[in-house]
Amino acid sequence: MSPQNEPRQTKAQRQSAARERARVIREQQRKRERRNRMFTIWGIVAAVAVIAVVIGFIVANGIRGQVADSGPRPANTNAWGGVTLTKPNELAASPASGEVNVKDTQSPTASASVSGAAQPVPHGVEKAAAGKPAQIVIAVDLACPVCKNFEATYADQLDTWMKDGKATVEYRLTGLLDGSASTTNYSSRGANAAYCVANSAPTKLQAFLTSAYEQQPEEGGEGLSNDKLKEIASGAGASDVGGCIDDGTYRPFVKYVTDQGRADGVTGTPTVFVDGQRWSNSGDFTEFAQKIIDVRK
Repeated sequence: MSPQNEPRQTKAQRQSAARERARVIREQQRKRERRNRMFTIWGIVAAVAVIAVVIGFIVANGIRGQVADSGPRPANTNAWGGVTLTKPNELAASPASGEVNVKDTQSPTASASVSGAAQPVPHGVEKAAAGKPAQIVIAVDLACPVCKNFEATYADQLDTWMKDGKATVEYRLTGLLDGSASTTNYSSRGANAAYCVANSAPTKLQAFLTSAYEQQPEEGGEGLSNDKLKEIASGAGASDVGGCIDDGTYRPFVKYVTDQGRADGVTGTPTVFVDGQRWSNSGDFTEFAQKIIDVRK
């Protein structure tokens, strides 16, 4: 049928058709507006996500820093990064001496037997000379729950041996758990804080370590902030180490101690030696150490 022969629409039909066209146009407009709103929202979400990533990167790098391979050695530490307690709250004193560099780490030179298996003996770990207290060396990580339990269980016994002149206790603070125990490299930051205390307020180191373990964060989180570490140090009586903690002054030293420990077979914490004999981390440590101490001359 030709257009000329089509029946002419009534006024009501024309109005209805116009309303339908208007409805379709309005619906299309609403769909465009919804689509544009979604694009805008997703654009904002994407922008926020990018900003969050950038901020996270900046914050993380501000905390972690690009840790140098070389840096200063704190006072009251030995050649292998140990701080040695000769009596409770008394560190073997030594001046800060030069710098360390991770390229100077050395391979172990001896082996010890633990449960029949040969294990490296770290540098500086040996049987004490006759007439001297036994040498107890403990590699620790402030983010390590087992280290926390070791200290909670045996701290009083360690103090007793030191008071009685039976043993000295050397701590080597590592960053072995960086990247696994926290998202902000708390292990090495905590070790740095401990070395800051050892350098400036050596008689407060034990109190700092005790408090840091008591407030140990859960694994996998952010770890304690530098502000919290400063608070713990201040509470322990070391109130002048804030700049050292914020600056990460001894982070290169921690890196060196950690790498040297790995080279020496210290791949977990606590790793404990008594007069050069390695504890297997099973059984009672007091019983293990007491037998070695008792046969000394």
